[in-house]
Amino acid sequence: MVNMWRALFHTAAAPALVQQLPSRAMPARSHLGRLGRLAMSTKGASVDGALLADGTYESVQNYYGKVLESSKDLKTSACTSAARPPPAFRRALQNVPNAVLERFYGCGNPLPPSIDGLSVLDLGSGSGRDCYAAAVLVGEKGHVTGVDMTDEQLEVARAHVDEFTSTMGYAKPNLSFKKGMIEFLGDAGVAPGSVDLVISNCVVNLSPNKELVIKGVYDSLRDGGEFYFSDVYCDRRLPQAVREHDVLVGECLGGALYVEDFKRICGKVGFLDPRELTREEIIVHDPELKELLGNARFFSITYRCFKLEGMETLCEDYGQVAIYRGTIEDHPHGYALDDHHVFETGRPMLVCGNTASMVGESWLAPHFEVIGDRSTHFGLFDCGTPVVAKPSDIVESSSGGGCC
Repeated sequence: MVNMWRALFHTAAAPALVQQLPSRAMPARSHLGRLGRLAMSTKGASVDGALLADGTYESVQNYYGKVLESSKDLKTSACTSAARPPPAFRRALQNVPNAVLERFYGCGNPLPPSIDGLSVLDLGSGSGRDCYAAAVLVGEKGHVTGVDMTDEQLEVARAHVDEFTSTMGYAKPNLSFKKGMIEFLGDAGVAPGSVDLVISNCVVNLSPNKELVIKGVYDSLRDGGEFYFSDVYCDRRLPQAVREHDVLVGECLGGALYVEDFKRICGKVGFLDPRELTREEIIVHDPELKELLGNARFFSITYRCFKLEGMETLCEDYGQVAIYRGTIEDHPHGYALDDHHVFETGRPMLVCGNTASMVGESWLAPHFEVIGDRSTHFGLFDCGTPVVAKPSDIVESSSGGGCC
């Protein structure tokens, strides 16, 4: 992390990028030392729409630690999900303590099925709902780590670990919670290349430096790992007045990234082909907040970002074919990789090089057979024509067709 900051200070964009981190909200002297006098003396700047107001950390800690006593206190649907969780996730939730569920704030269900034995990291784990559910899904051989900066939430999360371990019949706990900032995962004890799957539920938008968060996720993942997460996005860049509104920041709207800016950040840090899995529009109930937001539209989106060598910015055609084996839990007949790649079990499907890598070189590899390699290039993959029909029993809806 220190080397990364040294590199930033030697680039033309360094001052603006460093200014994203608010000075008076930094809780640790070590972080202040990294950013230097420049970050300490600024109020803020914007890089790819990623800035929140100075004091964001304090505002978020106060809102989630003291203002909100339960999810009933929320003023929008941004931090709650209306979508029905997948079957495996619903079963896992039956093992989550009620006290943890009551303090849950999130905009999605960011846990893929069939993750047995994986090492999972949850960014901004809060009361720990997703961590406890993940601890069920990874089993006794896997491990789940939650990172959060709010003492009140961590207290709730940690209080039930021993009881959960006993209920599951595990010989020792397979989940832990650490206090830390998601911008500085190394300081929270997360080693580079140490996790298979990073999840996050409506948290990245709360960070004043989203690029630093996403870069940290990329570095934390092993090769073939995945960032599978739900968050709030906007159809435009938001004015500073919205970004500085304490309630809108706390409700996950003030810090919402413009979707295209998110994709740009992904490309910069190494996630070259982020895939959208689900999208749900967010409803603002409060009249005063609706007036302040104007025509801006917000969406809860679940993205999949893979850390894989050889990923390309465009979908290229190498004549590769992928076949789904039907072995992922609750998906015997088909599997949706994203909103426009739906594999029928046993049916060969022509895929681009990126998709072939995602299903053949990631943690998904045991569930797919990939035929062909990249030795022969046939040009740009045809993204305009759907490559396979979507059976109604595989996904409820889809917003696109073709490869990307």
